[in-house]
Order: sequence, then C-alpha cells, then structure tokens
Amino acid sequence: MKLKVISRSGRTVLPEGIVLPSDAKVSDLKKIFHEMKRAYYPTRQRFTTVATKDAPRGVALEDAKALRDYGLVDGDTIVFKDLGPQVSYKAVFFFEYLGPLLAYLPFYFARETIYGKMLGFKDAGKAPLEAQTLAMYFHTAHYVKRILETFFVHSFSHATMPIFNLMRNCSYYWTFGAVMSYFINHPAYTPVGRTQMLAGFAFSAVMQLSNLRCHIILANLRKDGSKAYVIPSGFLFNYVTCANYCTEIYQWLGFNIATQSAMGYTFMCCGAAQMLQWAIAKHKRLRKLFPGTDGKPKFRRPFILLPPFF
Repeated sequence: MKLKVISRSGRTVLPEGIVLPSDAKVSDLKKIFHEMKRAYYPTRQRFTTVATKDAPRGVALEDAKALRDYGLVDGDTIVFKDLGPQVSYKAVFFFEYLGPLLAYLPFYFARETIYGKMLGFKDAGKAPLEAQTLAMYFHTAHYVKRILETFFVHSFSHATMPIFNLMRNCSYYWTFGAVMSYFINHPAYTPVGRTQMLAGFAFSAVMQLSNLRCHIILANLRKDGSKAYVIPSGFLFNYVTCANYCTEIYQWLGFNIATQSAMGYTFMCCGAAQMLQWAIAKHKRLRKLFPGTDGKPKFRRPFILLPPFF
C-alpha cells in the first residue's frame, strides 16, 4: 500500500509517497518514515487521518494499531506533525525534582555565607531553628521520594515529551524550591508555635505516605501492558477521583501550616490550580468511558479532588 504524506498546512512531505505492507502497523509506518527522513525519529512523529466533518482535527494514529484499522487503503493521505525534539519522561521528572532538592539545601547548610557574607544580614551565623531543620528534612524527603518513584514506581503511557517541557518544568520547580528555601531559612524567620509546627509536619508525613500508596495503586493498574482505561480503586481512590493529586496538595498544606511561608502557599496554589484542571478532565473522561450501560461499570466518586470541598 502506498500513502501520501502531507503536513498540517497541506504541503507534501514525501513527494514520492511512502510504501508499506498491507498489514503494517502505525509503528511500522514511523520506522519507515524515519528511514526516509532521518531527522524525525519515531517519538518525534505524530500522524493523523485527514480532517473530516466528524473529526475536524483528524484521528490520531496509535502505534499498536494497524493502518487498516483506520480504514486507510492504497492511495489515501495521512497528515504528519513534527512534535519537535523529544526527551524521556524519566529524564524530565528526574531533573525537575533534583533541582528543587539541590536548590533548597544551600540556604540551610551555607547560611552564614549566603545571608551573612553575600547579603549582609545580621545573625546569619546562628544555629538553625527546629522548624527550619524539620522543613529541610521534609522538603528533601519529598523530592527524594519523587525521584525514587520516577525510577521504581511510575509507568508512563508515553516514552517522551517535547524538550521544551523540560525547561519549563525545571524553571517552575527550581525557582520555587530556591525562593521557598530563601525565606524559610532566613535569619529573620519567625516560626509558628511548636504545636502547630509538629501538627503540620505530622499531617504532611501522613499525606506523603498516602501519596506513595496512591502511586503504587496507579502503577499496578496496567501491569499487563494494556493502555485501556481502568477505574482506579482501593484506598482513597474509593472516595476521590484523583486521590494522588489530593494527597500531593494536602502534603504541601501540612508543610505550609508548619512553616507559614507565603512562597510555600503560592507554590501549593499554583500546583493545585493545574491539578484541578487535570482532575476535572480525568473525572469527565472516566464518567464518559464508564457510564453504567452496555455491561460497563458506572463510575462515580463523592469527590473529584479535595474532600470535603471539591
């Protein structure tokens, strides 16, 4: 079978077309396309069918499916999009989590140098407060957990993402990590009462462990390698659609109750705003996929993201 390949603007990408076996899969298409266009390795490619009234953006071609599953026959046209330079998900997660971990520590361990010699603040050489020490341990433990989960727990539905995401995500995490540490470890920092501090850190610890449990549940959903949607269940997923996001937000809430940092609350709110969008989209998708008809289970949960509020 011979297919015509055009860009999204309608420009012909391969004047000679691309010849494929009649039973070729989309993954085969990408391999052969890469042989013809060496700059576009498979994870950089995205193919769709031509736009129609029912599918204004075309239908995205999935690697595991055969071209004939999309009704493609000899002489048909497919649309190519260059996704740009790619980087693995694991690399993105590793660097975006390593950054805040390392950015936080100098403000704690090099207090006298940074606040005293470099910035000229008084009392820069005094010993850190108990709240500052516990905050350092909790912040470090959080990102060490994140890095370990990246390599040993998480499973990714896609192997790569655009390299721009690496720069954007690193800028977000690294900047907040450094700025939060600057204020929490500042010589003029005033801690909250000890009871509030310990209660906040205790709540944060419980939420961190709960978050780990949620991630393990999600990692076990598709152990068979299937990409089909599965309703997450067990533990907090019986009550909250996105229990993993919920515990992530609440663990930062506990951290901020203990440290009372304006930048910490800002970081939490920025993350929560993004996770809220993801949670609503996932809730809608699960309700659509599992309507309770045609033998499918009905998806329902009391809360989408933040019990008892949302």
